Amino acid sequence: MKLIKTVDAVGHVLCHDMTRIIPGKEKGPLFRKGHVVTEEDIPLLLSIGKEHLYVWEINDDMLHEDEAAKILCDICRGADEAISFTEPKEGKIELIANAGGLLKIDREKLNAVNSLGEMMIATVHGDFPVRKGDKIAGTRVIPLVIGKAKMREAVNAAGGEQILKILPYRHVRYGIVTTGSEVYKGLIEDKFGPVLKAKMSEYDCEFVKQIILDDDKEKITQAITGLAGEDKCDVVLVSGGMSVDPDDRTPAAIRDTGADIVSYGAPVLPGAMFLLSYLNVDGREVPVMGLPGCIMYAARTVFDLVLPRVLAGERLTSKDLSTYGEGGLCLNCGTCHFPNCGFGK
Repeated sequence: MKLIKTVDAVGHVLCHDMTRIIPGKEKGPLFRKGHVVTEEDIPLLLSIGKEHLYVWEINDDMLHEDEAAKILCDICRGADEAISFTEPKEGKIELIANAGGLLKIDREKLNAVNSLGEMMIATVHGDFPVRKGDKIAGTRVIPLVIGKAKMREAVNAAGGEQILKILPYRHVRYGIVTTGSEVYKGLIEDKFGPVLKAKMSEYDCEFVKQIILDDDKEKITQAITGLAGEDKCDVVLVSGGMSVDPDDRTPAAIRDTGADIVSYGAPVLPGAMFLLSYLNVDGREVPVMGLPGCIMYAARTVFDLVLPRVLAGERLTSKDLSTYGEGGLCLNCGTCHFPNCGFGK
């Protein structure tokens, strides 16, 4: 920062706002901090009594904050048309979802860039759905000007790959297997089916059929394999019978299909007894999920955390599920604000 004559300020960067006051009419910034002075600006600056200015001088080794913010923006999105961005304003650029889908963040690269100092990328949480028009990130550098070498460090830290991606949802055909002798015999009304259909309707999903069975392990296994095979469902949801009660046969029935059991249990409440598996059918990998009873009555559960990722085509691992421990406790708020809350984050 240095003090120079206003008439010599062309090409320099203002270090603070230039306020103009018109008595009884106006008081506000004539030029904001970070503005690059042009020849046309000189008379205006002199008209408000500014004969000297504090400026940053940009040379061949430095970048203006707007240029640097654009570099960070490019690090985030590459040339991805699913993510748009705003024009720089006071050195800040916002990134916007151009389409709905699942937001993925390369956290390692994000942390690497932010750890360099003098720059920042702030995002919403990854692994959650975003809708078209949602703000997903903002970028800026801290000083008004920054070294080109520093920005090259940022590009290298990102490794040439975009930090943010929006995965589109697949069109999914799904079937439901509802277990429990009390439902099968008509002693109680099925509550699972309507809840699951409502949740699946939030995405590009096509309902195929629902099969209601008593606690017969072999029949449950046959129903799952039939939905995945003959009915060509892309996802099979199995509701009920997920506890350790001797009459609850669902986990064993899923295992008997030959499915690869990723995890029986998740560090999430509600939803600790959740089961995730993948069944190979004629070269297709069909997610089969065992859903605990809490899904019938709790507003949000582990199912709401896992479902968008499955529908976006992710192949989840036991490690993915284990990371839900921190943030995995739903506080059952009187008014649910999910996903604008800490659940699953």
